[in-house]
Amino acid sequence: MSRIGKQPISIPSGLDVSLNGSVLVFKKGNATKELDTKGNVNVEVKDGIITFTSKGDDRQSRAYWGTYRALANNIVIGLTAGFTRQLEINGVGYKAAAKGKVLELALGFSHPINYELPEGVEVSVEKNIITIKGSDKQLVGQVAAEVRGFRPPEPYKGKGVKYVEERIIRKAGKTSKK
Repeated sequence: MSRIGKQPISIPSGLDVSLNGSVLVFKKGNATKELDTKGNVNVEVKDGIITFTSKGDDRQSRAYWGTYRALANNIVIGLTAGFTRQLEINGVGYKAAAKGKVLELALGFSHPINYELPEGVEVSVEKNIITIKGSDKQLVGQVAAEVRGFRPPEPYKGKGVKYVEERIIRKAGKTSKK
């Protein structure tokens, strides 16, 4: 049985949630997000609480139950608090700069990398820490993964772009023969 799907989602003040058929519509200020459940789960919105129930008892229905509850919860958190990922740049001469909607990276290549930021994502750079913020959890994670992918950390010196909470397992270098 699903444990995540059973938990109700409380709607914070300032967030309007409405149900149009099988589509949940979340509104806060001028930001609007939609979650189409495609009729895979039963959704109920009342008294400031969103509850999900499974359509059936088969494996697929229970999977949808937890998935759509988690997606709805991520939208609620994204519109109220937002999501953040932090990347750390390690290496001599490696640097980053945020210029409008472009993240400019110098990562030891012969050319600078200009990463065009998607709509809904903000980036700030402080020393060697890149902070990526946004209201869409998937989009923030995807941008962080793509930026990390330009120069992943290497195991010998730890140079490259890594998540702040990531731990790089170091390898010993060459040893001399005697």
